[in-house]
Amino acid sequence: MTTLIESEEHKSLRAAVSAFAQTHPHTLNPEDGKRLWQDAAKLGYIGVNLPEAHGGGGAGITELALVLEELGAAGNPLLMMIVSPAICGTVISRFGTEEQQRDWLPSLADGTRLMAFGITEPDAGSNSHRITTTARRDAATGDWILTGRKVFVSGVDIADATLIVGRTEDARTGKLKPCLFIVPRDAPGFERRPIDMELNAVERQFELTLDDVRLPADALVGDEDAGLLQLFAGLNPERVMTAAFGIGMGRYALSRALEYARERTVWKTPIGAHQAIAHPLAQAHIDLELARLMMQKAAHLYDAGDDIGAGEAANMAKYAAGEACVKAVDQAVHTLGGNGLTREYGLARLITASRVARIAPVSREMILNYVSHQTLGLPKSY
Repeated sequence: MTTLIESEEHKSLRAAVSAFAQTHPHTLNPEDGKRLWQDAAKLGYIGVNLPEAHGGGGAGITELALVLEELGAAGNPLLMMIVSPAICGTVISRFGTEEQQRDWLPSLADGTRLMAFGITEPDAGSNSHRITTTARRDAATGDWILTGRKVFVSGVDIADATLIVGRTEDARTGKLKPCLFIVPRDAPGFERRPIDMELNAVERQFELTLDDVRLPADALVGDEDAGLLQLFAGLNPERVMTAAFGIGMGRYALSRALEYARERTVWKTPIGAHQAIAHPLAQAHIDLELARLMMQKAAHLYDAGDDIGAGEAANMAKYAAGEACVKAVDQAVHTLGGNGLTREYGLARLITASRVARIAPVSREMILNYVSHQTLGLPKSY
């Protein structure tokens, strides 16, 4: 029942975040984005999912997703919430050493530091088994030496470090296994190059090059032999948060369309009275609500410690939210007609942005593959 009926505490949090988000101007100015992040952190929103012992709110991904959804619904989504507290904060709080937790979690929670996340590579794409970024030990010093490339890494320019997915060689089998490393932004050999995106967003995308980046032994997060488990501990929250991002964006677009449909009068009648306008908007609302239910289920399962159940639900939630977001934005623009393409109404930029919810961090086709294999038990074609 907890996934169906929102608690009074959650309703109050939702109302508070919504009111807060409305007080900040909707803008693509990086300084405004930074101010929004800092102000949200001061109110405890950014670190709501991180442990109380390290300055967080002691709640879970359920609450963090709620925060991101409401920020997005007000037109002020914070993409780095998916990365810094949800992926990196979760992985460090679950698997990091006590020293890593003391060093990073308080500053991630209070917004004074951010962490990016690098997993995608030019030649790997959706196949994480083809990741070629490698980490090897320096036998003389015990240091790690990382070499490789990453692409489509968000916010590296504003992040103090990047959690990099690399691969180390298993001494027993000789096979490569995934491991996670904290790479400071000023580490020698760690270079970034902005990717020229046709996407209007505060957060920029980067290609990273790691050229024999030397890291101390304690840069490794968690157990070297449990990398895959630790990796998915961060990827499931990422999918939940991406769903929240998409739902919030869809709700924002829908709200602008509804406002317009109520006021725009043609032939002496508001256009919202016409079923050709009203029904598609109603359908967009239904799809967003259904996606939210699956997102809440996934978040509750994750917070309850059911990683397997959460993995299935998180993928479904991300798929449903991506589809609902794109349809809501498309219908909102269509409702406004030519006005939907003007800067005044701020919807045209969402045509591109909404596709992110379909594409990243995993494509809808790969989610369908996952459900086909893992849920339905169908054989693989690859």
